Amino acid sequence: MTAGQLDPDAPRPRGGRMPRRERRVQLLESALEVFVAQGYHAAAMDDIAERAGVSKPVLYQHFPGKLDLYLALLDASCDMIIDNCREALASTTDNKDRVAATMKVFYSYVASEEGAFRLVFESDLTSEPDVRERVDRVTTECAAMIADVIRTDTGLPDQASELLAVSLVGMAQVSARFWLAGGGDIAQDDAAALIAGLAWRGIRGYPMTDDH
Repeated sequence: MTAGQLDPDAPRPRGGRMPRRERRVQLLESALEVFVAQGYHAAAMDDIAERAGVSKPVLYQHFPGKLDLYLALLDASCDMIIDNCREALASTTDNKDRVAATMKVFYSYVASEEGAFRLVFESDLTSEPDVRERVDRVTTECAAMIADVIRTDTGLPDQASELLAVSLVGMAQVSARFWLAGGGDIAQDDAAALIAGLAWRGIRGYPMTDDH
């Protein structure tokens, strides 16, 4: 670390009063860093307060406990993935491009420097019902949107469309995590395009007509 650079692991300096909404954002950012680095069970509210540069009573004013803080982070992360998936599907009427855009959503999310994907896809708290519900929501809501497109394009029954959609979501998130764990030797866009190509070759095998 050269002179003038900040240590990213150093606690933030304690400051004066901050508007409640801004303080909440700051606390969530600090909590994300601690949870990603330590996992839920090893993280302590003391660690999060120290990282945020606030007293523990200030932290408890916003979040009654560690689980509440974790769930707030999960809600934000899950909402972001689902919203981005919705935008990707609405960005074009070409289904091949839709597959590619949706795949990019998961690769971009996993590659994010914040590492929030670990809370959603690699949580060490999935035995907690409230956590499991949120984690499952990413798959179910993204798959529901994709299933609508598959159903409209192929005429397949609801259950068949949903099964194909869940498979596509699983392919996206599992392959993206595997890619990241492997060190990212393949460029992110190239990796996403590679898996999108695989997905498209499979899903286009269910057209209603040869024109689709």
